[in-house]
Formats: sequence, C-alpha cells, structure tokens
Amino acid sequence: MTLLKQFGVSDISTRKESNNMKLKIKLPLLFMVMFIVFMFLIGIYLKFIFAVYSPISSSLLNPSYIGLLFPIVVIACFIFIILIMYIYFCIEKPIRLLNARLEKVNIVHPLPPLALISNDEIGELYNHFNKMEKGLQLAHKEQTDMIAAIAHDLKTPLTSINGFAELLAMQKGLPENEKQEYYELIQKKSKYMAELINDFVSFTKEKLDLGSMTVKLVNASKLFENIALEYEYELSGLDCELVYKHLFTEDMMLMVNEIMIGRVFGNLFSNVVRYGGKNELKVYMTGYSQGPYAYFEIEDNGTGVPDKDISSLFLKFFTVDKSRQIENGGIGLGLASCKSIIEHHGGEICAYRSEYGGLGIKFSLPLAKQ
Repeated sequence: MTLLKQFGVSDISTRKESNNMKLKIKLPLLFMVMFIVFMFLIGIYLKFIFAVYSPISSSLLNPSYIGLLFPIVVIACFIFIILIMYIYFCIEKPIRLLNARLEKVNIVHPLPPLALISNDEIGELYNHFNKMEKGLQLAHKEQTDMIAAIAHDLKTPLTSINGFAELLAMQKGLPENEKQEYYELIQKKSKYMAELINDFVSFTKEKLDLGSMTVKLVNASKLFENIALEYEYELSGLDCELVYKHLFTEDMMLMVNEIMIGRVFGNLFSNVVRYGGKNELKVYMTGYSQGPYAYFEIEDNGTGVPDKDISSLFLKFFTVDKSRQIENGGIGLGLASCKSIIEHHGGEICAYRSEYGGLGIKFSLPLAKQ
C-alpha cells in the first residue's frame, strides 16, 4: 500500500494565502473613497455656486453665503453617518457579540458555533473562537472518557480480587493447591492494576513533556539503523525476526526529539510482540523519503486486526480484544501515545492491513530544510 493511498494526497502543495480584504486595507480605503466623494460633491456644488453668484460682491460672512454652505454641512454629516454605521455594524457590534458569547462559553452544553459575518480580521477572530471552543469541548470529552475508561478497567480486576478474597475468607477448608491458585489469580489481577496506573501516569507525564519538548537535527539513516540494531537483538530473544531496509541518503536530516521518537518505535514493537499472535513472528521495518517527509513502516505477519477496528486503534484505551487485555498487558494507550508524539513533530500516523498478513503502521516525519 503506497504512501499516497495511506494519506490520501498526491503531492505536497503550499497553502495559498487568503485574498480576503483585511480591515487594515478596508478602513483606509473606505475613508479615502468617502473623502474623494465628499470633495467631488463639494467641487460640483461650488462650481454651481460660483457660476450663479460670481463675482462675489460681499463678505463670505454674509448670511446669504452662510446659507449656501448648509448643503456642504449636510453632505459631510451624511458621509459621517455612513462611516459611523459601518464601524458600528462591521466592527463594534461583532466584537460586542463575541464578548457576550465569551461569557456564555459552556463546554458541557455547547452552543452553536458563531456564524462568520465577514472574511476580514473580525471573521478570523470568530473562526479562531469557534476552533478554541471546539478544542475545549473535545478536551473535556477526552478527560471524561479517560476517567470513565480508567474506572471501568480498574473495576473489573477489583471485582475479581474482591470475589477471590471473600471466597478465601469464607471457605476455610479449601485445599492448599486451590488456595495457591486463588492467590496467584489475585496477584495477577493486582499486577495488572499496577501496570494500568503506571501506564496512565506515564502517558500523562508524556503529554506534559511534549509541551516542553526540545528537538535537534538527527540523521535519518543513522536513526533508522540505530533503532533497527537495538530491536533486532531484543526481538530475537523473543523468537521474533526483524527484517529491515531503508532508502535514506546520508544528507537527509530530521528535526526531532530522539528520545520521543524512540518511544514511538518501542510502543510499536511492543504491540507486535503482544498481539502478533504467532510463535515465529516476522517484523518488517522499512524507511524511505517522499517529498518533504521521511516515512517509516512497521509491519508483521501476525494475526492482524479486524478491518472494523483499524480506524479506532489510535483512540485512548482502545483494545481489540478486551478478554486478552489482562493476559497480554497494556491498556490501550501505546498507539494513542505514538499519535500524540508524531503529530507534535508535524507528522501523521496511520494503520492498515499489511501485505504480510498482519498489521501495518506507517508514520511520517518532516525532513529538515537544507
């Protein structure tokens, strides 16, 4: 499956700048047009006056001449009213509506987004506000879903532990081998709960670390080769074979945080080992560049993931088979963590069915400009 099919683009094009007229152009232009109109009308009016009353035989302070200036005042007032109405309806009123909406922001019961009334800075302000409000709502939903997921994942093993403990307390005459079996089950459930909490703490810490993440230039081919060598030995000890190749040149550089990218590869290889579902598992790691991005693929020949679940793999706390979750470990935060790290670096990540029969994960990282 090619890169183009994965991300749905044929090439990388630069974003065109908006050609909407901005307020910094609109307002001076409006004042200039009004001034020209005013001077044009005054010129026509004065031409008419001087044509009728020329030559002027008395002082301009004469009441008859002052009366002739009245139309000029009317024209000036009319233009002034037009400017005031424009400023009120196009600047002051939209800002007042935005201020009123800011007082009503509610992430629990969201209101409809603000309707864009123009394509200038006021329109951009409305658009940014709508995006901010949507982001707050999504953050609140994620927080609520996360708490619910943790509560659910803790409740299941706690219920089992409580049941085994009550059984041991009530039935004093249980055989020793049966008691030992219950103790081992309690220990297993307790270990899973500890892993759950540790994974959640690590995920939360990682999100905080991303905010203060520092990046540096890293050679793409050396990064690939270092990762491949590190996990080749590790996977061989788990009866897994790593096959790898890349097409990076020596001058290709990435602007990344090497530790964070290492975590991405660690999570991906960990997922392969946990959920590959085969004794003799083969893992295929490839790297190449296309356009301004470097691409990395990790595929396996394992049992794969049902097509209906592929789009959900990067959701927090999502696991394909809940019944195997305690047995295999993991709480569904590994791929969500990968997504956060890759997107924070300006790349994308996706999952697909591999041609080798298992799951394939592909992610991109922007190449540093030479």
